[in-house]
Amino acid sequence: MRGSHATHVASIAAGRSGLCKRAKIAAVLLSLPDADNDRRKSFYDTTCLVDGLAYLFALAEADKDIEAISINISLGTNGGAHDGSELLSRWIDASMTEPGRSICVAAGNSGQDALEFEGDTGIWSGRVHSSGRIPAAALRRDLEWLVVGNGVEDVSENELEIWYSAQDEFDVELFTPNGIRIGPVSPGQRVENLLLADRTVVSIYNVLSDPKNGDNRISIYLSPYMGEPIVGITAGGWKVRLTGKVVRNGAYDAWIERDDPSRGRVRTQWRLPSFFGPDTFVDHSTLSSLACGPRVIGVANLDEARELLNASSSQGPTRDGRMKPEIAAPGTGIVAACGFDSQNKWIEMTGTSMASPYVSGVAGLMLSLNPQLTAAQIGGVIQRTSQPLPGSGYEWRNGSGFGVIDPGACLREVVRMVQPVDDLTDSLKKRMKGKS
Repeated sequence: MRGSHATHVASIAAGRSGLCKRAKIAAVLLSLPDADNDRRKSFYDTTCLVDGLAYLFALAEADKDIEAISINISLGTNGGAHDGSELLSRWIDASMTEPGRSICVAAGNSGQDALEFEGDTGIWSGRVHSSGRIPAAALRRDLEWLVVGNGVEDVSENELEIWYSAQDEFDVELFTPNGIRIGPVSPGQRVENLLLADRTVVSIYNVLSDPKNGDNRISIYLSPYMGEPIVGITAGGWKVRLTGKVVRNGAYDAWIERDDPSRGRVRTQWRLPSFFGPDTFVDHSTLSSLACGPRVIGVANLDEARELLNASSSQGPTRDGRMKPEIAAPGTGIVAACGFDSQNKWIEMTGTSMASPYVSGVAGLMLSLNPQLTAAQIGGVIQRTSQPLPGSGYEWRNGSGFGVIDPGACLREVVRMVQPVDDLTDSLKKRMKGKS
């Protein structure tokens, strides 16, 4: 398609007008095998992303002219526990112990919580997180889940995940917009591909001890009827009810999976995001799952012209309370290379997908000065040299992290780090001897 996302992103990081102009560019194209299409898996359970990163690491090691590698990942989903426990996050943590490697990840575009103008649909992608606490057994909490479609139906699958402590057990019930009750579904039980009278297909999985982190997970799927004719999910307010069965902790977090707007097979059918109702949505922790990894740099979208964070930029912290994203970089109205268009060389795009390669390019420049830097050191330098947004201080903020990246300061700090150590031992000895 015109304006290829990958071309645009690569141009920002290392194109002729990009940050790291003399870098070699390599890319991988991912294709999910049938085994990875199990709906109960997060996208980040797939080994394909691991294989892609391992390929890039091996490619760099095999080239004698390459001393370090800076990788950008401008993709993401909301599936997973948002605590760095996904397979890919754990693999990255292990691989990042070696020097000369950096990985930057787009924070995501699920940050908008309020309308910016009449008819604004940005909240459809922004109101994707909810959280709360069930104080005691037999008490309950309701989550309002809004499915829009075209006002009549939605022909995309909608997924909601709820993560809660291994100490607890919750029952879950689902109520349709017409008031039909499905459940309760207790821990260890499931309802799979239940066809309702309106042709919506419902699946509910209540899983004890998820293998990734040992916590408990509830997954709910609303799927269109894919027969002839296709019948979309009924639009309206669906209600998810959680009831405490065993409560020692009681806290829970819920995320709605990302769903980019697009048309279905015919003009009247739409694939559109579902979202939490205004009394259910909680405006934090909308960060993409992969950006929650401990050793990646999560990047937020700075609207540089307005000197503020773009409303769509996803927020932290992680589910386990870590300070993510780390940094903000220009990602609004970014003009870069346009792919698959012989007439137009440039195209403007906006998103954390554009901000992340900016930081990846800076990381590449840092590694060119010192190829032995570790991912932890690169993250530390970026954090230490960041500049706060107007009106902010140096404390971490859930939207912009530790502030705006300062490329020049990052490079100066790397130069300072490679200077010979100033040994004060002799001068201290002389000073101490003079006082004795």
